[in-house]
Amino acid sequence: MNKGVLIIISGPSGSGKGTVVKALPRDMGYALSISVTTRTPRGGEHDGIDYFFRTEAQFTAMRDNDELLEHASFVGNFYGTPRFYVEQKINEGKTVVLEIEVNGALQVKKKYPDSVLIFLMPPTFQELKDRLIGRGTEDLDTIERRFKRAYDEIQLIDHYDYLVINDEVQNAVERINLIVAAERLKPKRSQDVINTFKGVVE
Repeated sequence: MNKGVLIIISGPSGSGKGTVVKALPRDMGYALSISVTTRTPRGGEHDGIDYFFRTEAQFTAMRDNDELLEHASFVGNFYGTPRFYVEQKINEGKTVVLEIEVNGALQVKKKYPDSVLIFLMPPTFQELKDRLIGRGTEDLDTIERRFKRAYDEIQLIDHYDYLVINDEVQNAVERINLIVAAERLKPKRSQDVINTFKGVVE
């Protein structure tokens, strides 16, 4: 069995990355990455399904032992991407999808160079503004901070392998499917087949 692919999807708040990731067809071998966190489980959450729940000491040990592909803190809790889960799914031939912000994505790329970085954007910056304002869930100061952060994130697009414009969710999904199909055809991901032919020639 050939190995799978690690796909990292990033984009500014309002780009629709969460909606697009949820719309990826599971019957095409997609597997969503599960994060490690030090926060306590909420009602209905289960270890190994929603998150891998760990103590702060356990999380620190994982970080120090290079068992996390990336990590960050948020509202007093730690979050990270576990290397063991990602590698397990890739060895099963899955396309592992990791939805994280830009700095985390670049951390993963350093530790896992074979990962594929996809930056998701609306068609225009005005569309991004309209989406954020249209939510009606945040005050203007918060929205302005999100605009500033979006601008900063967009400056890092050149570090990404692909840019996908999210004009319509299904269009974005189809573009990501094409990217995954192309990545799976790269020789470095088909070593089993190549080695079989090499054995015959030798």
